[in-house]
Amino acid sequence: PEAYLGEPDIAQRQQGCIDAMNEYLSGGIFKTVPQSFVYVERSTPHNPLRRGLVGVIDLEQYDYTPGAATPVRATEGTILERLPPRMDVRRRAPLECPHIMALIDDPGCTVIEPLAAQKSGMEQLYNAELMLGAGSVAGWRAAEGQWGGIASALEALAAKGGMVFAVGDGNHSLATAKACWEELKPELSIEEREGHPARWALIEVVNVHDRGLAFHPIHRVVFHVDDAELLGTLLWEMNKRGWQATIGGEDGVQAIKYVCEGGQGTININNPTNLMPVGSLQEMLDQLLADLPGASVDYVHGDEAAAELGRKPGNMAFLLPALDKFSLFPVVERLGALPRKAFSMGEADEKRFYLECRKITV
Repeated sequence: PEAYLGEPDIAQRQQGCIDAMNEYLSGGIFKTVPQSFVYVERSTPHNPLRRGLVGVIDLEQYDYTPGAATPVRATEGTILERLPPRMDVRRRAPLECPHIMALIDDPGCTVIEPLAAQKSGMEQLYNAELMLGAGSVAGWRAAEGQWGGIASALEALAAKGGMVFAVGDGNHSLATAKACWEELKPELSIEEREGHPARWALIEVVNVHDRGLAFHPIHRVVFHVDDAELLGTLLWEMNKRGWQATIGGEDGVQAIKYVCEGGQGTININNPTNLMPVGSLQEMLDQLLADLPGASVDYVHGDEAAAELGRKPGNMAFLLPALDKFSLFPVVERLGALPRKAFSMGEADEKRFYLECRKITV
């Protein structure tokens, strides 16, 4: 988990991951199924149904570098320094057990949704209640006769050109898989590259038009600052750029709410150069916090959770508006990767659980 990346015992945690995988493999706890698609139905406290399709993507068709025009693309900027500790695990790992969710823009509901009516002809692999009140999940193995329909529907989406899959969650996990594959590839012959399991990565595909998929903002909370000084400096720097930023009301082109010990209000930006409020705010925070020793920023889900932190002395919370999920594909096509932590798919308890594993070593 990201929360442990900077901890002093990172090496022990990494080895613990490898030891656990080997223990699970030797203990025979997994049910192994041949290569297949898995149709998934998830219920959460917030949505009764979200459909997904688990499969693998070819890492040769994915690139996380800015400006990439591959069929599979990152939706947020990749923080390269977060990759090495993840790579240290994956290099030695016999398994991958990811939480990656990739989105498709399928308004006709042609890829995943038809499987809902075909469940009776599939083998059910699991059906379980999830921990901590996070709902339930069930998965069915798609029959081989259904693979052609899935592939044809995906090919029809690809035929439109541009991005086919937008990585909505697990960006850094998929980037790690890509980096490790590129590292391994020179050691393999052409023939070995064609069939090596590390060339692919396990993901769950979700249609952005699925009614059970909601987008939420990820707010920013700044710690160890003078709130009045930070607010004043933000306005000064924004206006120095010609953004025409003011405090009060919510009628700007971009409106960013703030909460601090001294009160709350709204920053209105009337002439932004960034197309998204999260981009405007992140640009400012990256610049200002570099000059404030001891200050730090965290990314917080939930309006009230962020506001509660912002009210504490020495803190300041910035509450961002949600990204319209139907604008994701056009925005990424136009802008490339979005600012980091630009949106969240669902609430915290709607995140994808680690359910399936896949062998990634020969």
